[in-house]
Amino acid sequence: ITAASLGRLLKARGLRVAAQKLDPYINIDPGTLNPYEHGECYVTADGQETDLDLGHYERFTGIRTTRDNSVTTGRIYSSVIERERRGDYLGKTVQVVPHITDEIKRRIQLKATKEDLDFVITEIGGTIGDIESQPFLEAIRQLRWELGSSQALNIHLTYVPFIAAAGELKTKPTQTSVKQLQGLGIQPDVLVLRTEHVLGDDVRRKVAHFCNVDVEAVIQSQDLPSIYEVPVNMERQGLDAICLKKMGIEPGAEPDLGEWLGFLEKRKNASSVLTIGLVGKYGLQDAYKSITESLAHAGTFHDCKVKAVFINSEEIDRNNVHDRLEGMDGIVICPGFGQRGIEGKIISAEYARTNDIPAFGICLGMQMMVIEFARNVLGYHDADSVEMNPGTTHNVIDLMEGQKTVTMKGGTMRLGEYACSLVPGSRVWEAYGRVDSIMERHRHRYEFNNLFSREFEGKGMSLVGKNPESDLVEIVEIPSLRWYVGTQFHPEYSSTVLKPHPLFMDFIKACIEYGNS
Repeated sequence: ITAASLGRLLKARGLRVAAQKLDPYINIDPGTLNPYEHGECYVTADGQETDLDLGHYERFTGIRTTRDNSVTTGRIYSSVIERERRGDYLGKTVQVVPHITDEIKRRIQLKATKEDLDFVITEIGGTIGDIESQPFLEAIRQLRWELGSSQALNIHLTYVPFIAAAGELKTKPTQTSVKQLQGLGIQPDVLVLRTEHVLGDDVRRKVAHFCNVDVEAVIQSQDLPSIYEVPVNMERQGLDAICLKKMGIEPGAEPDLGEWLGFLEKRKNASSVLTIGLVGKYGLQDAYKSITESLAHAGTFHDCKVKAVFINSEEIDRNNVHDRLEGMDGIVICPGFGQRGIEGKIISAEYARTNDIPAFGICLGMQMMVIEFARNVLGYHDADSVEMNPGTTHNVIDLMEGQKTVTMKGGTMRLGEYACSLVPGSRVWEAYGRVDSIMERHRHRYEFNNLFSREFEGKGMSLVGKNPESDLVEIVEIPSLRWYVGTQFHPEYSSTVLKPHPLFMDFIKACIEYGNS
C-alpha cells in the first residue's frame, strides 16, 4: 500500500511511474500457491500470474502492469540456470554474486529500459531477516552504489508495536531492523513507520537519531478507515516531495489529487449500506481481494457502502441455503478450483435464480451457474464439469481443447487478456456502454461446452459474449431475471479506484434496486 500510494502521488504530479514486486520465494509465480498462503493470484493483461500487490498498484495508479512488474526468486534462478545451460557464461562458475544479483538488477531496471519512465518503484517482499531475501538486498545495495543518490533511493517500512499493558510505543524493532540493513551496507533514506497509534514528534526524533535518517524523512503510516486514505496521509507528510528532493529534483506544485479526494468524499458520505454475499471456499479476505475492492469502488460511485459477507460454500446445503443467503442484496459466486465447496455454489446459484436475487458468477462461479441451469432447468441431473466429474454424460463444462495435452500445472492455463464480442441489446452490452467488443483477463482451463448451446438458449440462458476467434462462451445471462450474469473472465482485475468496472457498476445498481424493492 505504501508503494502504491507513492506511485499515486508521483503520478498525480504528472510523472511517469511503474511499480514492481520482487518476491523472494522460489515459486516461479503464485499461480500454484494456495490462496491461504498468499491470498488471491492476480493476472496481468499479458498473462502473468502475480502477487496480489500488483492489483493494488493498478487500482491506485490506474497503470496496467505486465510480467515485468512481478519477479520471484524462481524466475531469477530459472533465467540464470537457462543461460548456464546454453553456455552463456563461457565456463565460469555461476554464483549468487555476481550472476544472481546481476539478474535481479537487470529485472529491476527492465521496465525503465522498455518504457519511457521517470520512476520505477520496486517493492521487495518479506522482512530483513529472511534468508531468501539476502540476494535481493545485496542487489539493491549494489544498485544504489552504482546509480548514486540522484538515481536511486531506499525507503524502509517497519512496524512500531504498541504494548497495551505498558501504554508504550516500542521503536526497538525499527532500530534493530535498520541496523541489520546497515550491516548489509544499505542505509535507508526514508523510513515509513506502520503504527496503530499516532506517533509523537519525540518518537520520530528518536527513530531519526538512532537510524541516521532526517527527521522529516520519518513518515508515520497509522491505521486509517480505508487504504485509499493512505496516499492523502503520505502527501500530508510530504513523502513524495521528500523523495524528489533527496534525488535532487525540485518538487514544484502540489500533486493534483482532486479526483482522488472526490472519491474519498463520496465514500465518506455514502448514505446507505449494501450487503453482498461472497459464496466461496476460502475464508480469507485476501483470497477475493480484487472482488471486494471492485464492489467497494462501484458502491462508492453509487453512493453506498458495500458490506461484503463471506459465506462458506462448503457449509451450504438445501436445508440451510435460505438462512445463509437471506438478507443479501446480491450474491457473488466466487472463482476457484477443485471439488471442495462446489455443491454449495450450485445450490446458491439456484437460490439466486429462483428467487430473482442479483447474482454475479465469476470464472468458476459462471460455470456453477451453467451446471445448475443444466440440472434444474434442462433436466440433465448428472450435468457437471469434467474437472469435477470426468464421467458425466452431460459435460456442459469441458476441458478446453488446447488444455488436453497439458500436464504441467504452473503457467499453463488460458491466461491474460482476450477479446469478447457482445450481443447487442443484452444486459452486458448495455452495461459496457453499448460497445460490441471488449477485452478482459482470464485464468481458466475449462470452458462452456458449445454442443449444448441450443438447449441453453432455448430455455432462457443467453450466451451473450463470445471470443471472436475460438467461439468460446465468455458471458452468460438470463434476461428474464433482475440481474443474473456469469463471466468466464475476471472483471475484478480491471477495476480501479477512479474507474470502476462497468459490470460491477451495473451489478451494484441492480442490487440497490433489489434492496429497495
